Amino acid sequence: MKNVYCVLVSLSKYLLIFLANFNKKLKLFVEGRKETFSKIAVLKNHKTIWFHVASLGEFEQARPIIEELKQTLNSYKILVTFFSPSGYEIRKNYKLADVICYLPLDSKKNAQQFLEIVNPKMAIFVKYEFWPNFLYELKSKEIPTLLVSGILRENQLFFKSYGSFMRNSLQAFHHFFMQNEISRELLASINLENVTVAGDTRFDRVSKILQQDNSLDFISQFKDNKYTVVAGSTWPEDEELLIDYINNDSVENEKFIIAPHNINDEAIQKLKNSIVKKTVLFSNKANTGLKEYQVFIIDTIGILTKIYAAADLAYVGGGLKTGLHNILEPATFGIPVIIGHKFDKFKEAVDLVEIGGCISIQNQKEFTQNLIHLRDDKNDRTLTGTINKKYIKDNLGATEYIMNYLNTHL
Repeated sequence: MKNVYCVLVSLSKYLLIFLANFNKKLKLFVEGRKETFSKIAVLKNHKTIWFHVASLGEFEQARPIIEELKQTLNSYKILVTFFSPSGYEIRKNYKLADVICYLPLDSKKNAQQFLEIVNPKMAIFVKYEFWPNFLYELKSKEIPTLLVSGILRENQLFFKSYGSFMRNSLQAFHHFFMQNEISRELLASINLENVTVAGDTRFDRVSKILQQDNSLDFISQFKDNKYTVVAGSTWPEDEELLIDYINNDSVENEKFIIAPHNINDEAIQKLKNSIVKKTVLFSNKANTGLKEYQVFIIDTIGILTKIYAAADLAYVGGGLKTGLHNILEPATFGIPVIIGHKFDKFKEAVDLVEIGGCISIQNQKEFTQNLIHLRDDKNDRTLTGTINKKYIKDNLGATEYIMNYLNTHL
């Protein structure tokens, strides 16, 4: 199985190079990896802690640990590698990391070369990033390796009779910091007992959002003290629901801020043209009377968290088709959150739907009914938001577990 995997990785390199000619995201994926080894060269002979994340969500899980390390163990260099361009492009200038780059494809040669240069004092993988060749090389070099904010499911390859190759790669981890008891039990079923159920570091991350200044003058001007719905990280299928609702003649006293996941010019213009209410783009906001508009489309990145602070209700995209985005950021502000019906892989969404802080919808009718109900029933809106805020508070502390381990082992 290991040989088959290595062949597939080699073949994927050439397939990706070919496909990159037709896909902008894949081009970033391929071209960005050409710079990895030159970027990490500056870390040679330095004490380095290496974090690997898949994309933006996993970076947010690594972030509170990085921030604590910079305060308590600041003699170490911090390396962050990304798998996905969507995460890398947003966080490539993150100031607390000394080097940020793409993870090379998981070939044995790449893994050996990468670790020969960096030789990290510790490697920290986040949530569910498992790259066998990198893990085998980490183990062979006896480099301490952790999984943090990890979460596992019974249907994963590790727990199949034919999954020994992937199962063996888990031997590289010196300790697993998992989100829930189910993950601990799954690891125990394959004789891995070096586990702490610590929770999810994202709770620590989002709780700190409340300590920062989240005001944005242009958002305040647009909101004009009116009831405001913020739709974050939306995809076309999410926007169809919003468009239908917004274009209704009866929707006059609400404001809407839409922050699409895809902000290319064509997609943004298509969204704007489909809305009959008075709409302004972030890129065209200068010298406009923002309070005169009913819909504000955010065609930029990096400010969604602050925008949620102005919301009376949030809709978080991705849950209808493509994969649910971060619901903890709006939840921390103590507002109701509405999502699509495909959320079973996201523990926080499962939890919040069960306790009533998050509302799952399947179609336009349910979407419209819930938006109208929460708009008109302030008491229920407050109650729902309070459930979310309490859920965040009750799940703090994962970072402390991990930092106690790092302070002992570094």
